[in-house]
Amino acid sequence: MTVIYAIIVLGILIFVHELGHFLLAKMMGVSVEKFSLGFGPKLIGTKIGETEYLLSAFPLGGYVKMFGEGGYIEGGEIHNPGGVDKAPADEFPHGSLHEMTAAEKARSFAHKPVLARIAIVMAGPVFNLLFAWLIFIVLSMIGVPTVTPKIGEALKDKPAAKAGIQKGDVITAINNKPVKQWDQIAEGVAASKGQPLTLSVKRDSREISFTITPEPRVTKNLFGEKVNGYAIGVASAGEIVTEHFNPFEAVIKGTEQTWKVIDLTVMSLVKMAQRIVPMESVGGPIMIAKMAGDMAEAGGTSFLAFMALLSINLGVLNLLPVPVLDGGHLLFYFMELIFRRPVPQKIREYAQQFGMVLLLGLMVLAFYNDIIRYFVTRQG
Repeated sequence: MTVIYAIIVLGILIFVHELGHFLLAKMMGVSVEKFSLGFGPKLIGTKIGETEYLLSAFPLGGYVKMFGEGGYIEGGEIHNPGGVDKAPADEFPHGSLHEMTAAEKARSFAHKPVLARIAIVMAGPVFNLLFAWLIFIVLSMIGVPTVTPKIGEALKDKPAAKAGIQKGDVITAINNKPVKQWDQIAEGVAASKGQPLTLSVKRDSREISFTITPEPRVTKNLFGEKVNGYAIGVASAGEIVTEHFNPFEAVIKGTEQTWKVIDLTVMSLVKMAQRIVPMESVGGPIMIAKMAGDMAEAGGTSFLAFMALLSINLGVLNLLPVPVLDGGHLLFYFMELIFRRPVPQKIREYAQQFGMVLLLGLMVLAFYNDIIRYFVTRQG
């Protein structure tokens, strides 16, 4: 079942990504010849209108083949501009290039203004981000598990205990700002910068106020870096409630969550480039399959949240300025926009080769990490 869940997740995310390219291409008047989920040999396919819709053998990707992106002849010269989620080489058979008519140029991806090509290329990653945003909105309306601000322990000789905070107290406000979640306590303490805080606490049926001065503390962030912060010395009771939001609130919450995950994804890439996050943390298809299975067993909301997280990762990674990825195409198109002429074909070809080597290297690393993580380590 784990493999099936992984195929479902990847299939949906790839479909959303390619749908973005497909819809924007249609809006821009570009002829779409093929829409494929997966690469390699065709398993099944059907042609509707001008587009052939395919399900291919290897599910770790997909492509949209647009007319004119595989190469064309103009003025007796062969042009090969590359395209979006580039299709396999056999999609452009020898002898398929020809001098385009005016009608064909009107439907050709390569002959569209550079801003139109930018929009088509960006649509894939943007659709992945929008898809995650919609999932987070839906989850906010369904219900979000939230840790309440109930105190499980006031650590001995720490500021909270010295001020009189006790186990079972519920923090309701910090400096008159309402507190409904445990995370808001840490945020409020961090914002104090060590200055005295007024904590409003509910004890039984009474409301009590305490003045507490946070003490300095060195902790580690998500990336394992040591950071200076402040603490008052309380531990959560671990009480969890399900919080529901109306549609308007859900949009706000969904937007906040989407931005948090985008920010975390970008920061993770930066930290990885800085070698703060080890390369061993890179995961591949086996890791995705394992996590998909675990999240499916945890419940529908966990599975959806995982899908949203993966969709954002896919969107952000595809925007990296690496040839072969959407971001690499965008880099060339922005250069064309600035210099008012396309990047020379030889440079594009060399860049594509470099990007392919880089991508293959990353895939090998991901597979290697997966094998070490799930097979070698377990056997050891």
